[in-house]
Amino acid sequence: MRVVWIVVALLFAAAGAVFGALNGGDVALDFYVVAVTLPKAAALLAALLAGWLIGGLVLWLAVVMPLRRRLARQRRELAQRAAAPARTAE
Repeated sequence: MRVVWIVVALLFAAAGAVFGALNGGDVALDFYVVAVTLPKAAALLAALLAGWLIGGLVLWLAVVMPLRRRLARQRRELAQRAAAPARTAE
């Protein structure tokens, strides 16, 4: 199975190299404060990386953090319930 993933990764790397070679022109990006000229492939990779990072951050804040808070609350409640019968037995 690992060999299949390696072959798939190599195919995507080759496709990316071909894409970069075919799109060697430059793209001018103007951010109002500064203007940047990048190759098309670099601009696409930067946009892909930025989208991946922003998507991961949104997922972390919207899904993971509430689940972690819920898990911590349930652990506290479980510890309190486990400690409650010990106090009454004394």
